[in-house]
Amino acid sequence: MSHADVDTLMSDFLRNSGGVALIDGGLATELERYGADLNDPLWSAKCLLTSPHLIRQVHLDYLEAGADIIITASYQATIQGFEAKGYSSEDGESMLRKSVEIACEARDLYHQRCRESSVDYTGDGRIFKKRPVLVAASVGSYGAYLADGSEYSGDYGDAMNLEFLKSFHRRRVQVLAESGADLIAFETIPNKLEAQAFSELLEEGINIPAWFAFNSKDGVNVVSGDSLAECAAIADSSKKVVAVGINCTPPRFIGGLISTIKKVTNKPILIYPNSGESYDAQLKQWVQNTGVGEEDFVSYVNTWCEMGASLVGGCCRTTPDTIRAIHGTLPSRSASTPVVETLQSEPGLVMIKTA
Repeated sequence: MSHADVDTLMSDFLRNSGGVALIDGGLATELERYGADLNDPLWSAKCLLTSPHLIRQVHLDYLEAGADIIITASYQATIQGFEAKGYSSEDGESMLRKSVEIACEARDLYHQRCRESSVDYTGDGRIFKKRPVLVAASVGSYGAYLADGSEYSGDYGDAMNLEFLKSFHRRRVQVLAESGADLIAFETIPNKLEAQAFSELLEEGINIPAWFAFNSKDGVNVVSGDSLAECAAIADSSKKVVAVGINCTPPRFIGGLISTIKKVTNKPILIYPNSGESYDAQLKQWVQNTGVGEEDFVSYVNTWCEMGASLVGGCCRTTPDTIRAIHGTLPSRSASTPVVETLQSEPGLVMIKTA
């Protein structure tokens, strides 16, 4: 990808998407719904080894729900993590490439189904409207590799330094950049140090763009307590970064975080929060009844877009139904999209109501 392509990829994509693009939703939740056991330090990346067909199916589910960007199953996939499970570094690199291959296969299959479909919107709520789709190669933070919840605290200890983080992530970023993905999604970045590490790695010959997504638990700072404005400014300073924003953060905090980001960057702002539920790192499970309902989640979306977000979606505990509902509420889509209503009596079943 040339420098010009890196510079214009996101602006061209957003223009072709009607000004707002839709990111997919939670991956692990859906893999578990299909029967995958993710109780493992590799989390969703375990399925790269055991059940890649499920990952492909979840990607397809999100595309059929209206997603314009699908994020690979590599968030918790690290070469070091695979080595800890007894695999070689070459095996680890192969799994990283496989995560992108699966997403690209899903995109190709989806576009084939679009060509074969006689309608853009089916009676069961699936969307087969041909459109540009990006594959974002996910890179989780060092805390995600630790699998101890520290990506939600940003506390890596006093001995942590920039060179260690760059060394930890370097080969993984190189492999994903050369894998056929359209961009790299640096996700759930919990502190300024790791943002700086990612920014510097992008200058080491990486030839595809990236986005930076931070997380917050107070609506003011990133989870470590570092200033969100300072973190976003690091992202803004990198020519390779084509969007800056927030993921895996409760919806109630998003408005204030958008305002902070807008003060330090003119780059597109991306927002894909979690459902607002709390995660218990000790029990490794989500605390029930601590989040917002799907209807409330979707009700925030137009406000976020009015505030300046141009890429929106969901993170942990959001579903294809969430993305389908967001698709229906976006002004750029709703004019041509029938209203989709989830039937309460039969979870997952949808019907189309047209005006």
